Amino acid sequence: MTKLSVNINKIATLRNARGGNNPDLLRLAGDIERFGAQGITVHPRPDERHIRRTDVYDLKKTVSTEFNIEGFPDKRFLELIKDIRPTQATLVPDPPDVLTSNAGWDTIKNQNFLVGIIKEIKSYGVRTSIFMAPDIKLIEYAKFTGTDRIELYTEAYAKGYKLNKELAIQPYILAAKKANELNVGLNAGHDLDLENLKYFKDHIPGLLEVSIGHALVCDALYFGLENTVQLYLRQLA
Repeated sequence: MTKLSVNINKIATLRNARGGNNPDLLRLAGDIERFGAQGITVHPRPDERHIRRTDVYDLKKTVSTEFNIEGFPDKRFLELIKDIRPTQATLVPDPPDVLTSNAGWDTIKNQNFLVGIIKEIKSYGVRTSIFMAPDIKLIEYAKFTGTDRIELYTEAYAKGYKLNKELAIQPYILAAKKANELNVGLNAGHDLDLENLKYFKDHIPGLLEVSIGHALVCDALYFGLENTVQLYLRQLA
């Protein structure tokens, strides 16, 4: 079964909108795990507009499933990974002011940079994953970075699904086959939801994990959090 890691950034955004601790981020992370999710994902940003640095340290004490920290691998991020030692560090090429992740790594241009960063992170005993478009050539170069996994950036699939799902999935099938051939683990995330998730999972060989936040939190407003987590897990069964 493909694992579900729930990105709780949006829960932190809601809390920060009014100050205080409502909703309680730690309690909800624990509830999400109790409802069946196999991981918790956070993406702290320098302006702390959602997940705060202190949240990450607090979550380290309470998360009992896989803890995945996403971010651009600058000095602050690497210090956090060294301190927290999460299950996985997912590297994204975002500049500090970007609203949400919107591009994958160019593993050719950034080869030397990624090799050094990944070597450092793995020295802490942390699994690495790099955020990538479904580009076979770039995936081949991802292998040379030493990363344990790649995370396929699925926005293009999600947009294309509504128009022609068979066409939209094709680049991702080819990318997955290449990753499997190279013995690189495979994650996926961005704009996956209850409409398009099952089709993606059923057609992508070797899919280990999906990270879903915005859509899941929005669905929870309609269906309730426990029911929503269960609905997503059913799409991955």
